[in-house]
Amino acid sequence: MHTNFATGQARRWHGRRAERGLSLVELMVAMALGLMIMTALAALYGSMSRTNNEMAKTNQLIENGRFAVQLLQGDLVHAGFWGPLDTLQATAVPDPCLVYANWPTDATALAEYKVNLMAIPVQGYADGSALAGCGVASVSAKSDVLLVRHASTCVAGGCDGGADAGPHIQISSCRTDAPPEPAYLLDANPASLTLRLKNCTTVAPRRQMLVNLYYVSTNGSGMPRLMRKSFKEGAYAASAEALIEGIEAFRVEYGVDNLGSNGLPISASNPGDGNADSYVSCAPSCDLATLSNVVAVKVHVLARNLEPTAGYKDEKSYQLGPLAIAAANDSYKRHVFSTTVRLVNPSSRREQP
Repeated sequence: MHTNFATGQARRWHGRRAERGLSLVELMVAMALGLMIMTALAALYGSMSRTNNEMAKTNQLIENGRFAVQLLQGDLVHAGFWGPLDTLQATAVPDPCLVYANWPTDATALAEYKVNLMAIPVQGYADGSALAGCGVASVSAKSDVLLVRHASTCVAGGCDGGADAGPHIQISSCRTDAPPEPAYLLDANPASLTLRLKNCTTVAPRRQMLVNLYYVSTNGSGMPRLMRKSFKEGAYAASAEALIEGIEAFRVEYGVDNLGSNGLPISASNPGDGNADSYVSCAPSCDLATLSNVVAVKVHVLARNLEPTAGYKDEKSYQLGPLAIAAANDSYKRHVFSTTVRLVNPSSRREQP
């Protein structure tokens, strides 16, 4: 059989060329294309990571702001809850820091002090200087101090655990218990709380008196926090409780019912109708006429991110009620959260049928 030498040689050379792979130029082009693709993917990943990080920080800011407003609202709606007690008339603004052991010993003065405590369920201060006796410290210059006072929604020994030895309130529904009507007792000694239910046999339940102070503080850490200092065991707790981080400013406006249903100023013959006719700020504090007629509260909080945002500068000013806060010119994003809370118990007692 005859074989063409030239044809066989060409086939061998062609096979060798097919087996030798990429040339150096082809390899460099492929590497360059791969690097371009990897660079684009890395940039896309970095952009997505930054976007997700900013979204997470924004979500946390919104969550903290809303939670702060919700927490304050949840306490304020119970302000002035003392069971079936009718409207009480205060004669003086009570000392917010007076511990139970230092309550007046004179029977008349003690009774008057207790009435004042219950008749003024909220008190406000423009700073913490007036509350040094309560152990309030490191209050931010951008923060008010709000005091909320009411009875526990739990009866002693029930959901509150019954462990607190501070003052408790007891309301009588027995017609033969001593006046005033309805009879009440506010005392820390369980043996003294002997009022009865409607059957005049069963001892009426008692409820712990709750007092909470809210304010913003940095506590020297540089991180602003919403703080709460609570009245426990007849005195304020030694240390405040840090509630929510990132709350930078806190302002409160108090809705005052100073007009009757006829639009005229309230008086003994022209009671209020339970609606807020004007809003005021307590600077440095509110007087008796104001606090005795508070039926609503406007709460404003300024929340900021917990971490700065690279390349961002906050040049905005913020309005918290009547207070304007100048631009911080830093890298933290901020947002104002506000709500109006009707004080159900004080306002409903003023409503006319």
